[in-house]
Amino acid sequence: MGTPAAQDAGPRRVPRPRADALRNRERIVTAAREMFVEFGPFAPLDDVARRAGVGNATLYRHFPDRDALVHGVVLAVMSSVNDQAERAAAEEADTFDALVRFAHAAAGERIGALCPMLSSGFDGHHPELVAERARLEVSVQGLVTRAQEAGRLRTDVAVGDLMVALSQLTRPLPGVGCLDIDQFVHRHLAIFLDGLQAPARSALPGKAATLEDLRSDP
Repeated sequence: MGTPAAQDAGPRRVPRPRADALRNRERIVTAAREMFVEFGPFAPLDDVARRAGVGNATLYRHFPDRDALVHGVVLAVMSSVNDQAERAAAEEADTFDALVRFAHAAAGERIGALCPMLSSGFDGHHPELVAERARLEVSVQGLVTRAQEAGRLRTDVAVGDLMVALSQLTRPLPGVGCLDIDQFVHRHLAIFLDGLQAPARSALPGKAATLEDLRSDP
């Protein structure tokens, strides 16, 4: 027989399933990424909530301000890019095909169009982002190293060269609508990737760009 306190407590409230909260968060991040790509980092958060199919209160419960939402989007994109690299390495027999598959998948994330979000107020030292960058170094570097060791990728390039190209090719040109260049991104990426194949047809100026070179920290 329970104690009086236990009897008075009545039935316990069943918490909302965690899966619902995770789905809502994913829908918000997906909608925000689309809105940021189309309209820039200052797309109205009310419109983000509307596209995600959730109420404003739900959005702010997960992301209390714009900086938190930007962080969530950047983290999600980095995680997806890393997932793509790992799947390509595991599923493609040819090392250069794995690199090509990853590059096109990463281009689909429109990482260049998201670059304007990385403003001075963005916390690039957040532990989650640091962890994803470390994962990037392992996953993408692995693709590049294996392709070079197999003689499929020219040896005078590095991971940074690939990431610079992905950033530039997926960033809209001045005065051109962001979505208007989608039809060209994968075409021009294919041209770039052809130039990475070994044997190299020309000598490159300068030195190969590493991920360390791309970091803004002094």
